[in-house]
Amino acid sequence: MLLEAPVTSPVRITHSGPGSDPADWEQTGVRLDLAESGETATVTLCRPERRNAQSPALWRALAGIGRALPGSVRLVILRAEGVSFSAGLDRAMFTPEGIPGERTLLDLATGDGEAVIAGYQEAFTWWRRADLITVAAVQGHAVGAGFQLALACDLRVCAEDAQFSMRETSLGLVPDLAGTKPLVELVGPARALEICGTGRWVSAQEAARIGLANLVVPAAELDAAAVDLGAALLAAPRDALIETKALLQGAPGRSHEQQQAAERAAQVRRLRDLSGVGE
Repeated sequence: MLLEAPVTSPVRITHSGPGSDPADWEQTGVRLDLAESGETATVTLCRPERRNAQSPALWRALAGIGRALPGSVRLVILRAEGVSFSAGLDRAMFTPEGIPGERTLLDLATGDGEAVIAGYQEAFTWWRRADLITVAAVQGHAVGAGFQLALACDLRVCAEDAQFSMRETSLGLVPDLAGTKPLVELVGPARALEICGTGRWVSAQEAARIGLANLVVPAAELDAAAVDLGAALLAAPRDALIETKALLQGAPGRSHEQQQAAERAAQVRRLRDLSGVGE
């Protein structure tokens, strides 16, 4: 007997609530800084006293930052203050009372839970836009939602003390913040299942070995290494980099013939643009 995936209705994403106003972003635990050049933005998780634990308000702020980025921005660096990148979901979410003003986990089990989660996911999806290169600089613990936020970026530079763990399955839940697809694409389904199913720690050295991390550096060099990697990518012409990123992102879902066709179409667009005969 064949089992079919259930058909679900489209979900509606809302942008209201704590954290949706730019004036509230830093209070939720995130800060946006734009370089004078206009090409680089730095997003900093800035609640080190809470090990940058995440909340729905933080996710609304991150989603708002993605929508507010000027069109001139080409590179986004994601970093965190303190000893940990992010300890994951704010533990208050697991209590019966939850976080004041937010939906509890029990609330999400009924009614419009999928729509609410879709709103949360927006904080984790804009980092893959073809017009941006995004680099996560990860130190200390990146747990659950923290792991998934690092996975949201195109590239990851890790301090030598970085450790990743996907704890959701151990809690009876699933990773639902858009992290499962990039994890599988990076390490394969078998390794991804083992990492998620056990909830074990993945060290920076292992992360580099299995493809989770692009680079591992001493903690003192972390921010500079992330900026340098991003700058090296920005050396390429913007439109060529956008086309290349889009080609690579779409490759897993295409056959060889489809990918070759996509390459041809992209190359003709580039040649037209370079020769001045584009639309």
